[in-house]
Amino acid sequence: MWSNFFVQQDEEGRFGVAGPGQGGGLGGMKVGRGQRRTHKMSDSQEGKIKLAFFVAIVGVILTVLGMGTEFWVELAQPKNFSNNQTCQMAHYGLWKGCIRTLWVADIDPERTSCGPADLPGDSNCTYFKFFTSGENAVIFKKTTNKNLNLAAAVLALLSLTMMVMGSICITMSLSKGVPFFLKPASFCFILSGVLVLLSVLIFHQSVLALLSSDHSVPLHHELSWSVACVGSAGAILIFGGFLFIILSLPFSPWQKCLPHKNSTT
Repeated sequence: MWSNFFVQQDEEGRFGVAGPGQGGGLGGMKVGRGQRRTHKMSDSQEGKIKLAFFVAIVGVILTVLGMGTEFWVELAQPKNFSNNQTCQMAHYGLWKGCIRTLWVADIDPERTSCGPADLPGDSNCTYFKFFTSGENAVIFKKTTNKNLNLAAAVLALLSLTMMVMGSICITMSLSKGVPFFLKPASFCFILSGVLVLLSVLIFHQSVLALLSSDHSVPLHHELSWSVACVGSAGAILIFGGFLFIILSLPFSPWQKCLPHKNSTT
């Protein structure tokens, strides 16, 4: 009975078993030894992934730059508030705040408040204590809301963690040559961008809470260039995440939306 069966070996070294009267039906069932089907990405797709990764890296750099600086908001007293030759203003970020003493003569005559912060003067910077001892900071007799400040800082750190995870996924995808890690990378970058924007919104609410805590000292406030960096970074990260989603699709969305029309139609 066993003589009616034979073993077929194909050109790739895989084996199949065929029985009598089956016309090679079972012979088509080939058992691969230690082989997996992997879809390698093409050179053009790899180039597109690198370009999208560069866009995401720009967002990461802007986020780190904004998080590490203390120019999220500027609080300025009226320049003639003390009736002397100097005036004071403050600027702070997620981790640290600074009080600057500027010369009134250096301020633009058309400007009513003290500032801007880039003028020469004395500066006194300290880190916020609500990260260590839980104490609120007092800026010009106004008290910070530590819960809102802590929430903004935690969201910023979580967004930075998601950026690192997304970068690891893209690095693995490029090193292995497979697009499998593009979808988790897109999720990480989109979520990091959303968290960055939420951090900016909560920080703005903390500034409003600071201003409403005391009205004895009039202050002029404006969001500074660090917030502009972080807000731009959030939009860039979300855009980069959507680029990775498009690149992870098994088909080209441009060909689906704009099908090629040959000259005969």
